Amino acid sequence: MRGFLLALWLVGGLAACQGTQSNAAVQTMHDASVTAAVQKNLTADRRANFARVDVDTEQGIVRLSGTVQTSEHRIRAEELAKQVSGVRRVDNHLQVQTAQRHNGKEPDKQPD
Repeated sequence: MRGFLLALWLVGGLAACQGTQSNAAVQTMHDASVTAAVQKNLTADRRANFARVDVDTEQGIVRLSGTVQTSEHRIRAEELAKQVSGVRRVDNHLQVQTAQRHNGKEPDKQPD
């Protein structure tokens, strides 16, 4: 009897582990889907260039990182991410790009 109960307990434990792995796989697929949808929204937007924005999703929490040209674009990227179904929260770590000359050098500082 004890052997039967031990076997039953082990089978139940294995089933629980498989359920956990299955849930993790489903969550990973869901997160990948959310990431793709956010990237699609950013790419399709005509108001700004979001080419330097990276999107990562974990458990429905979207993390935006990279650079944008203006603070308005930073806000716009967050708005576009929030429009996607399945987004629980957006962590916006976007940095506003500082102005540069066309030759790629930093602009001269103005005298005080």
